[in-house]
Amino acid sequence: LIHGLNSGFSPVSTRLKTQVRSKGRELLHEAPVQPKTEALTEYPHSRRRRQLKVEYEKDERVSPMKTERWEPADWRKQLGFIREMRSGRDAPVDNMGAEKCYDMEAPAHVRRFQVLVSLMLSSQTKDQVTAAAMQKLRAHGCTVENILATDDEKLGKLIYPVGFWRNKVKYLKLTSAMLQKEFGGDIPSSVEGLVRLPGVGPKMAHLAMDIAWDQVSGIGVDTHVHRISNRLGWLRKATKNPEETRKALEEWLPRELWSEINWLLVGFGQQVCLPVNPLCSVCLNQHSCPSGINVKNRETACLKT
Repeated sequence: LIHGLNSGFSPVSTRLKTQVRSKGRELLHEAPVQPKTEALTEYPHSRRRRQLKVEYEKDERVSPMKTERWEPADWRKQLGFIREMRSGRDAPVDNMGAEKCYDMEAPAHVRRFQVLVSLMLSSQTKDQVTAAAMQKLRAHGCTVENILATDDEKLGKLIYPVGFWRNKVKYLKLTSAMLQKEFGGDIPSSVEGLVRLPGVGPKMAHLAMDIAWDQVSGIGVDTHVHRISNRLGWLRKATKNPEETRKALEEWLPRELWSEINWLLVGFGQQVCLPVNPLCSVCLNQHSCPSGINVKNRETACLKT
């Protein structure tokens, strides 16, 4: 068409030629601009960046299975049954645990110190024995200053017969000296600071954060929590010690349950899920607990023979 118009050299043909060429340039310029303008209007810049990030994350994943969080079957139902069995709150931990061993009338920093001391004494010791030792210590004066001023022999008599009482005398003295020197007589407000103290491990540190500072930093896993978690099948694979159990539980257990799970399972372990000869016959989880099912199968097999 343009070639035909050019051959006439008329003013009309010149105007047509100019209009066609102008229209062509207009189309060439407008075609790529319109989609870009519409996209910017519909999707803000920041939103487009978030979408690209999502696509990138999807491309990076080899399999969508990696995004799924593992959790044990029936754990919510099992937890509900444990709450029901613990509704009486009459286990030793409910009346003599670390939450019950400090002086409510003492200054805040002294209360926190007493919580830490009770946790240190509770290792490898029944709650009844720990509570009795704390009662004697409080009557003597359970403060950083008094512990440092008390000789080892006297301190040993006050806390006896807690497990490993000689070692705990040493740890109480070293910890008290460290608290006085570095923390002004108070206890550290972080797990990192607490585990630096002699005789304080991760379990004590997380429980101290929860009870003394009202902060949930992790799950306090003792021998009861460790044992019951393995028995119920609440771990992807069996664990060998409480610290492994803590890490495994924290991978799937909702954080809002981290504080509750300790006292629930400790009391449950003291009354029903005993270390030796657990009372599976009265446990509400006997039909879903792998260990309970094994016990029931063994009992049935014995009756048949």
